[in-house]
Amino acid sequence: MRILTVLALALILAACDSDNSMPDTSAGSTAISAGGGRTLGVNSYLWHATLDTLSFIPLASADPFGGVVITEWYSAPEAPAERMKVTVYILDRNLRADGLKVAVFRQTKSADGWADAQVAPDTAIKLEDAILTRARELRLASGGS
Repeated sequence: MRILTVLALALILAACDSDNSMPDTSAGSTAISAGGGRTLGVNSYLWHATLDTLSFIPLASADPFGGVVITEWYSAPEAPAERMKVTVYILDRNLRADGLKVAVFRQTKSADGWADAQVAPDTAIKLEDAILTRARELRLASGGS
């Protein structure tokens, strides 16, 4: 009898669980698939702004539910002996400056191959600013306030 009671309670609690079939439009989250009804796990303006800002670098990985974008190594045509890799973490569903973290890695080429090198201290901050600026532009263009 106790097992039936526990099972009934489990079914009732499972029915109370929220599902993501309805898009959450608060704070810029939008459905990514009209048929699937799934929503981004992070702020959609920050997500799309990140992809726009880093569009010149090939992506290694992009997880819209976890909010992580990882690029491949990228060498600018004018500096082939230097390359960089960027990882962006979107930490919040709200469009906030502290909802974004950027990590930049840099390597230089020597006779022995690629070696880690110091990244300019303001590089990650400049990328964060560019992503946040683009996110604000996207929000304003969509009619958000």
